[in-house]
Amino acid sequence: MGMHNTETGKSRVLTAVWLGVFFGVLIWSGINPKDGLTWLLEVFPAIAALLALAISRKRFPLTPLTYTLVLIHAIILMVGGHYTYAEVPLGDWLKEIAGLERNNYDKLGHFAQGFIPAIVAREILIRRRIINGAAWRNFFIVSFCLGFSAFYELIEWWVALLSDEAAEAFLGTQGYVWDTQSDMAWALGGAITALALLGRYHDRQLRAFTKR
Repeated sequence: MGMHNTETGKSRVLTAVWLGVFFGVLIWSGINPKDGLTWLLEVFPAIAALLALAISRKRFPLTPLTYTLVLIHAIILMVGGHYTYAEVPLGDWLKEIAGLERNNYDKLGHFAQGFIPAIVAREILIRRRIINGAAWRNFFIVSFCLGFSAFYELIEWWVALLSDEAAEAFLGTQGYVWDTQSDMAWALGGAITALALLGRYHDRQLRAFTKR
C-alpha cells in the first residue's frame, strides 16, 4: 500500500509539472503572436494532443518517456506558432552561425513530427500486441510516420488554398522549391532515429510500467 501511495503521489507531481509547462508555454505563445491565424493553426495539434491524453489517461496511460516526448513536441509547435517557423530566433541564430540560407526551425518541427509519433505508435502497437515482430513493427511505424507527414503537407496545401493571408507564414517554405519533399524526409529521418536511439530504453520503461 505504501509503495502504491508513493507511486501515485509521484505521478500526480509529474502530471502537475507537465501541465504547468504546457500551459505556461501555451499562454506565452498566445501573447502577441506574429500572426494570429498562423498561431491557431500551429498550436491546434498541441491542444488536440492534450485533449487526447486527458481522455485516455485513466484507460490507457502512457510511459513517462512518451509523455515527455509529447510535451517537447507541443513546445516546438507553440514556439513556432508564436514567431512563425520562418522567424524563430533559434533558427535565425543557427542560420548565422552555420552560414545557412534559411531559418531551419521548421525542419526541427518536421523531424519531431516523425520522432515523437514513432514512439507513440510503438507504445500502442506493443501494448496492444497488434504487431509482435520487431522488424514488421518498425516498418509499419516508419511507414505510418511518413504517411502522417505527407498528410500534414496536404493540410498545409489546403490551408494555403483557403487563406492567402496565412499561407506563406504557415507553409514556411521561405522560397525553397523542395520544401515539401524536404519536410517529409526530415520526418522519415526522425522516425528512424527514434526507433534506433530509444527502442531499448522504451522497452525498459514498458517492462517497468507493465509490472506496476
